Amino acid sequence: MKHTNKDLLLKGLKFLAGALPLSFVGPVVLFSSFKNQENPWFIPVLIFALAAMAAAIFLMFKGIQTIMKALFD
Repeated sequence: MKHTNKDLLLKGLKFLAGALPLSFVGPVVLFSSFKNQENPWFIPVLIFALAAMAAAIFLMFKGIQTIMKALFD
């Protein structure tokens, strides 16, 4: 009988813990940037928001993949 790799499981949970704040920060900053389109900082804030949301998606994917590897590999 195989057992769960606890170190790998913890690593996957860390990925998901990193994705959690980014999944809230990204859309909030994106909404804020679209409300202030006349501001000269619109483009940098928009790029930051899109990067935060992309990082959240990547970290969620990587975290779930790592957890599945820990449970079933």
